[in-house]
Amino acid sequence: MIERNHPQLSVGAQCRLLSISKSSFYYAPQGETEMNLDLMLLIDKQFLETPFYGVRQMAWHLQNEGHAVNEKRIRRLMRLMRVRRENGPPDRFLNLLTADLPKAQHQQACQGAQDLPLSARWAAH
Repeated sequence: MIERNHPQLSVGAQCRLLSISKSSFYYAPQGETEMNLDLMLLIDKQFLETPFYGVRQMAWHLQNEGHAVNEKRIRRLMRLMRVRRENGPPDRFLNLLTADLPKAQHQQACQGAQDLPLSARWAAH
């Protein structure tokens, strides 16, 4: 596309013709640091054990293991890894309890759980 040693057009002129900035022609991405790659490995291992951990829980877990991380870093790394939390334990346990019920009874059980106040729903599971 752009020839560095063009006899008549400089690199700047070629960039203007292509409507790109000269800095974007010279830019080379740096990639992730070794520390971030290690954190991504830890996030991956922990996420396999606890897929319902979100950004806050993952950051709290890694901080308890002695890593100096904050939520912004964990959020960026989890987005980069395309890791998203699943529904938490209360939803999963309700589905396990009603999995073998007929559809009408399953709907009735779910409706009953929605009528409970939030604190009772958490206490029931």
